[in-house]
Amino acid sequence: MARLRVLSELDTARTQYYHFKAIIIAGMGLFTDAYDLFSITLIIKMMGRIYYDHRKGDDRFQTPPVVTSALVAAALLGTAVGQLVFGRLGDLKGRLRVYGFALLLMVFSSLASAFSICIRKTCVFVTLGFFRFMLGLGIGGDYPLSSTIMSEFANKRTRGSFIAAVFSMQGFGILASSTVTVVVCSIFRAASKSSEADVAWRLILMLGSVPAAMTYYWRMMMPETARYTALVEHNVMQAAKDMEKVLDVRLSMIAEDSPLPPIPHPYPLFSREFFRRHGRDLFASSSTWFLVDIVFYSQVLFQSEIYKRYLDQNENENGNVDVYKEAIHVAWIQAVITVCSTIPGYFFSVYFIDRWGRVKIQMMGFFFMALIFFIIGIPYYTFWTTEENEENKWFMVLYGLAFFFANFGPNTTTFIVPAELFPARFRSTCHGISGAAGKVGAMIGSVGFLWASHHKKEYGYSKGIGMQVTLIILGGVCLLGMLITYFFTTETMGRSLEENEVGDVTDEVEERDNL
Repeated sequence: MARLRVLSELDTARTQYYHFKAIIIAGMGLFTDAYDLFSITLIIKMMGRIYYDHRKGDDRFQTPPVVTSALVAAALLGTAVGQLVFGRLGDLKGRLRVYGFALLLMVFSSLASAFSICIRKTCVFVTLGFFRFMLGLGIGGDYPLSSTIMSEFANKRTRGSFIAAVFSMQGFGILASSTVTVVVCSIFRAASKSSEADVAWRLILMLGSVPAAMTYYWRMMMPETARYTALVEHNVMQAAKDMEKVLDVRLSMIAEDSPLPPIPHPYPLFSREFFRRHGRDLFASSSTWFLVDIVFYSQVLFQSEIYKRYLDQNENENGNVDVYKEAIHVAWIQAVITVCSTIPGYFFSVYFIDRWGRVKIQMMGFFFMALIFFIIGIPYYTFWTTEENEENKWFMVLYGLAFFFANFGPNTTTFIVPAELFPARFRSTCHGISGAAGKVGAMIGSVGFLWASHHKKEYGYSKGIGMQVTLIILGGVCLLGMLITYFFTTETMGRSLEENEVGDVTDEVEERDNL
């Protein structure tokens, strides 16, 4: 079988400056995603102090659970929709044609969230929820496009590391959200009164848009990926010219000797043939992403326990809660966890993903996450919440390890695998479908399990199944993810993207050869 020279050269190209530039450009969307996800937790606590100081008892200074759930779910729902819409557009219109729009949507929605109209409580939360949904659309669009673009620029030897490096920008987004919160709240605490905290949370949200906005120009300067141009648009010469612009390769080495006529694609999306060839892979990538996001986003369950253990000193001499001090303390804890577990997890994935393979790392991550949830969950009420264990540091260690094995495991691999499994004309669509399934799981984990985890009526939450049962269920979810990975997930390490297309390129080239 003949093979396009430009595709062969992409697979064997040495690592060059442009690869690292593409990692930064593509990673800024993931940076913004993580910044928003983890800063909103801090901001919701600040808003509880600002807008709910009139409430009595334990509910004072607490944002109502319905409001919290709505704000979290709005962004996740927008992300799921964005993944489906922009993922499909990326295949129909081209990766780069919609890539810049997704970034602009993120930037302007982040700014609009900071300028949520008026200062009245209801108005603020409604407009913030709307703009978070719009922000989610942009973030959702960035997921399939960033991973697909990076996979199509990379060589087959280090492709997994490059995509993992793009995803690792989430770790720096988390760290940035904590750092910005500490700096902004420290400045406001020293220079103003708590009554001006309404400005502080807006500034924190606004600053999250700056890194993404700074990369817009470079996104617009990126050429379309050579794989999309050659395999989907059938413009092999243009693909060779675009590749020459960004990689150190001469046009004469990658141009075809004679122009190749365009060949109709053999089967459409969601056809019987599509499901015969790719149905198993789509099931594997979607279901494992769904399961890991249930677990990953449910880790907010631990936060209330951590706050009770380490933030008891947050009241000032008058018995009032200092909004800035609490935000600073929570941000510091978040930063420590990020530096000690989250970012190292991403770095381990970058280093080992092309050495051990996607399947082994994904199974390992699911297994150790399940083990951690069982260790915390089974003796939760009889050990971890007793008075003698209130200062037990192992709870924080286990919490950090859960994040480590999520990122050195399925949280990273589920982002990588869909970008490698499918034909070029379906790649970002199928990644978007897989990611949208993940965000449905994220809503179940961050909202559903948050409500279910309460064993009694408290803080506005109704009585649920309790933390012990919840954690055991989450451990079971991890084991299910490990089994699906073992039986259904295809290993893509070291393979060309065209090999993973399961005969598509073979069919098309053979048709060309018969002309």
